[in-house]
Amino acid sequence: MKSLLNRRSVLSGPSHLVPVAPDSAATATLPLTGKTAPHAPPVATSAADADPLASAESHAAGNPQPARPVTALRPVPVMPSSAIARGVHIAHAAEVEWLADEEALTPFRVFRSFAYSVSLLFHAKELAYYVALYQDGSLWRALKTADLEAAESAFRHFEDQATRLSDGETRRAQLEAQNEQLARLIARSEEQAERMRRDLHRHGSQEQAVAGRQHQIRKEVSQLEAQRVAGQAHLNKVQRQLHQLNLTSSEGIPHLPAR
Repeated sequence: MKSLLNRRSVLSGPSHLVPVAPDSAATATLPLTGKTAPHAPPVATSAADADPLASAESHAAGNPQPARPVTALRPVPVMPSSAIARGVHIAHAAEVEWLADEEALTPFRVFRSFAYSVSLLFHAKELAYYVALYQDGSLWRALKTADLEAAESAFRHFEDQATRLSDGETRRAQLEAQNEQLARLIARSEEQAERMRRDLHRHGSQEQAVAGRQHQIRKEVSQLEAQRVAGQAHLNKVQRQLHQLNLTSSEGIPHLPAR
């Protein structure tokens, strides 16, 4: 009776049964007959044996949880799945160069940014489209497809890539132009400053010459004014003497009565 109660207490727990994959040893080849051993039946194990932590959490929550399946990892393709689905494949550089040498490709789109260029080429004989990315005139990457819409999408992708690659050269060209403009402005400003310095020097020299001339003129005017005053005084003196002489000479004339 006691053993029966113990057995009932064990079976009344919240554990549940999960299937376990058969052991690889069970499928081993028999050494003599060459047949494989039959698969062993699934071994019933409790959730506590499969995952002790999950069992503890289930006991704590009072609600058992089923085991979660593990998602298998999938390999990442080299090309996007959308491009593969639309039939875009990597083209061989030698094939594109040979077709270009044979003049079998017709350019539909051409984009160029500094050393990078993108071309959408049409091969009429095979009804195929090539999208080629060039660097300094040398073929770098090429794609091939039979769909024009997919080819235009690849062309835009290469165009964006070429634009990003040439951002540094774009910035360099802008900075070179700005530096040249600054150099021209500096040279022009220095030339204007030199002209202004020469003008100021000439203006200063002219001011000194004018000041010296004005000083000389004032000196001469002062001397002439002194000479004029002295001459006027001498003239007054001579005129007084002449008047006196006239009076003296008039005294010697006899007085004649009027008729």
